[in-house]
Amino acid sequence: MARKPERSRTAQRPEVRLPPLVPYDGGGLEPDGDYDGLEFQDVDLTGQSGRGARFIDCALRGCGLDEAELLNARFVDSVLSGIRGVGTDLAGASLRDVEVTDARLGGVQLHGAVLERVLIRGGKIDYLNLRKGRLKDVVFEGCVLSEPDFGGAQLERVEFRDCVLRRADFSAAQLKDVDLRTVAELDIARGVDRLAGAVISPAQLLDLAPAFAAQIGVRVES
Repeated sequence: MARKPERSRTAQRPEVRLPPLVPYDGGGLEPDGDYDGLEFQDVDLTGQSGRGARFIDCALRGCGLDEAELLNARFVDSVLSGIRGVGTDLAGASLRDVEVTDARLGGVQLHGAVLERVLIRGGKIDYLNLRKGRLKDVVFEGCVLSEPDFGGAQLERVEFRDCVLRRADFSAAQLKDVDLRTVAELDIARGVDRLAGAVISPAQLLDLAPAFAAQIGVRVES
């Protein structure tokens, strides 16, 4: 009896093909609003509330998202390029088939969020909160993540490629087929004991050896 082929352990990247878009009219976001086939170009959404809003086949380019409320929002088949903001609240949001490029964000709240087939390329995100989030087929590529929090999150087929992870927190996280081998700078502040299910390079193993030793109570002395 032939064995069933194993499912690929490589993250499946999004393939976003936007239709012709209509420029956003600037009327302001609305809770539970529906936004379909719109282009938000250099729009300042500071402090606006789009709780539960749905963005389908949309492009947000160069938009300001300081303190924007987007709790439980849904982004499907969309592109977010050059977005910037501090304190953007995306708690409980859903991102599916989404490309995020060259973002400049600080303190973005994505706890409890669901990310599926998402590419985050370039840019810098400080204090990314993905606690208890669910990530599947997600690629972080060429970006800087400073003090990202994956506490209690579920990561499956997640790749960190040529990016920087500084003071990352994996406490209570569950990892499956997570690829860390090409991380340019790997600094894990908490949760090194949760790396089962991840693949690292031999060089990274040497760098993490003191943390692994400390975790199991081994003293290393010359």
